[in-house]
Amino acid sequence: MITLLHGILVDATPSVAVIDVGGVGFEVGISGTTAASLPTLGEECRLYTRMQVREDALTLFGFATKEERTMFERLVAVSGVGPRLALAVLSKFTVSQLYTVVMAEDDKGMATVPGVGKKTAQRLILELKSVFAKDHGLLAADVPAAGQLPLGSAPDTSALDDARAALLSMGFSPQEADLALDGLDASQRVEALLGSALKRLGMEA
Repeated sequence: MITLLHGILVDATPSVAVIDVGGVGFEVGISGTTAASLPTLGEECRLYTRMQVREDALTLFGFATKEERTMFERLVAVSGVGPRLALAVLSKFTVSQLYTVVMAEDDKGMATVPGVGKKTAQRLILELKSVFAKDHGLLAADVPAAGQLPLGSAPDTSALDDARAALLSMGFSPQEADLALDGLDASQRVEALLGSALKRLGMEA
């Protein structure tokens, strides 16, 4: 099983990257979010990967973060969701944004992903809600820096909104969440805001 590629980026499109590892070129399917984080051609590149094995093909998928790879695995585990649709979801939303959509049960927002209809959106939200409830590590997923999101996928929510949604999902009241986040720097990443808020609430980040 190939779980990591570290080499030279020799070609890239919004959906595919080619990495030269010791003279061997590996083609990997990527999301728009990962594509936006790639270095320029000719520079070193590292992607976390997952391999899909079929009777007629071996396909690699690459991700800028472990959290995105984990989310990809959770998505393809949902009935009716294949790798292409999972990458489409991760191209539309970062892991943090997807968390907000799921916890808000925003099926209309989920249905904005190309290829996702209303029924699929509802099924994704239902299944992913339990995933997020069990896997708190996904809450610390990195959010691309400003200006690094691919065209057409600007975040619909701020980092503060994402952090507030995370606190609410952990059982804190709206008042507690608002007080914990009051005065924090909104330009910080979600994980930093969440860590500061949890410390204010007397919990470890």
